[in-house]
Amino acid sequence: MTDPDDCPSILVKYGGNAMTDAAVRDRVLAEIGDLHDSGARLVLVHGGGPAIAEILAEVGLETEFVGGHRRTDARTIGYVQMALRGRVNGDLVRRLCAVGQPAVGLSGKDAAMVRARRRYHEHPVEGAEAQRVDLGFVGDVDTVDTELLDLLLASHYLPVVAPLALGHDDEVYNVNADMFAAHLAAALGVELFVAMTDVDGLRRVPDDPSTVIHHLPLGEIDALMGTSIQGGMIPKVEACAIAVTGGVPRARIVDGTREGALREALERTTDRGTEITP
Repeated sequence: MTDPDDCPSILVKYGGNAMTDAAVRDRVLAEIGDLHDSGARLVLVHGGGPAIAEILAEVGLETEFVGGHRRTDARTIGYVQMALRGRVNGDLVRRLCAVGQPAVGLSGKDAAMVRARRRYHEHPVEGAEAQRVDLGFVGDVDTVDTELLDLLLASHYLPVVAPLALGHDDEVYNVNADMFAAHLAAALGVELFVAMTDVDGLRRVPDDPSTVIHHLPLGEIDALMGTSIQGGMIPKVEACAIAVTGGVPRARIVDGTREGALREALERTTDRGTEITP
């Protein structure tokens, strides 16, 4: 029998095309199942932007974005919970259980695992102080209590976690899934944090696949912000930085649409992807 102390601990943030493309999704879940079968203590955190957009369109609720964040009022947060905890989380748990994995669906609300503070967007105003915009029920991670996850991992369950949190006002907040996953990885003290995207890593020249930066020390991130690090890569790199700053030894950005990406990230067998270290 494998000694649990010898098994790697991994947190995977899963989303994007790896979630919406059925063939890729099934392959990713199979790879997650293989890692779990091999003894890895694994936590899966997922996003769900497309599912949220879909359910809001179904009920005719228009979405307003402020600084890239979905403004979420009291009615919208109800549908956000339906999308994340009901549709996405429930579907992932169902699929993993169908292939023999002991998946358990959770959100940060369960056992008050994740507490959030309300997020405000600072909107720059020329010649004046920045305007503070209330985003509603959108939060940033404040504290994490890992007791529930520790119990599940000790019994070799596979937690699947939606990025919802309780505020200190006991209201529900939607948290950016990359940031949620990074804070959870740091609190759990995992050995590896994996952020899935749909490109082969951070590129020094964003449009040139041949310029992937395979190893990026934490201290070099700021110099690349706005040039190499832009667009959708910003939250991925920021999440890796949060995880590493919080004590995770390795954080890796991988192309989740490519077969074998998770195993390669764990075994460090290739130079694919971008690894961020202290």
